[in-house]
Amino acid sequence: MPPKKISIVRHGQGFHNLTHNYDLRDPLLTPLGHEQCAQLSATYPNHDTVDLIIASPIRRTIQTAAFSFGPALARADVPFLLDPKLQELGSHNADRGLDPEDLKTWLTETEKEGEKKFKFDWEKIDVSGVEEGWNSKKGYYAYEANAIYQRAADMRASLYQRNEDHIVLVSHGAIAHFLTEDWQIHDPMLGTNWSNCEIREYVFSGNSKDGDAHLVEIEESKARRPPYEGPVWEAPWKGVRSGDKDEHVVEEIKEVEAEIK
Repeated sequence: MPPKKISIVRHGQGFHNLTHNYDLRDPLLTPLGHEQCAQLSATYPNHDTVDLIIASPIRRTIQTAAFSFGPALARADVPFLLDPKLQELGSHNADRGLDPEDLKTWLTETEKEGEKKFKFDWEKIDVSGVEEGWNSKKGYYAYEANAIYQRAADMRASLYQRNEDHIVLVSHGAIAHFLTEDWQIHDPMLGTNWSNCEIREYVFSGNSKDGDAHLVEIEESKARRPPYEGPVWEAPWKGVRSGDKDEHVVEEIKEVEAEIK
């Protein structure tokens, strides 16, 4: 049986969100980002039902997962996996994670800092799925709509094969549109309407099957925000939309709305 619920979370505020300096390599959470995670952790009512946490290997999403879901991760039976398919779309340094060995070094150094804020064994973070070239932004990981859609479809298919009841994905706003096939946005290649540390909850559609799985947002989750009344993106699957303009994909929604006007 596939999972009964998939919760998707956008990371907390990163320094690139604050400064709009997208040349920062794999930026960490800001103090506000830490506060957002603490608030999510304190108010999230389902820590005891989480069976698995999967995060993008980019550092702000690892931090968000750790700080937001420490109570769940403190349970020995809750794994913490990193999956490159969840990485952000753009090709700026801010969206380009560390090489596998550098990522392992950062994780080790972070653990050695002895931060008591981690309420779980930091060594449980499983980096085995982070392959060489995951941060190349080429081929399978390219900043191109067709490649991103395929990556998102593969992520859904892999989730559909799992037997945990409740899985939490900690990722990025733009890729979340592709994961959920939510095109109620001006252009998910350029922006997102997900807030920092926002969580939305999904189930698999009734027509999902092995190799072709789709997510449907539950009504309770939808009710937490106003109905969307903006433009709908027409996904250009037959004419690959490339990122050759190197636009940053995690612009705040106000900036996206300003572009529309």
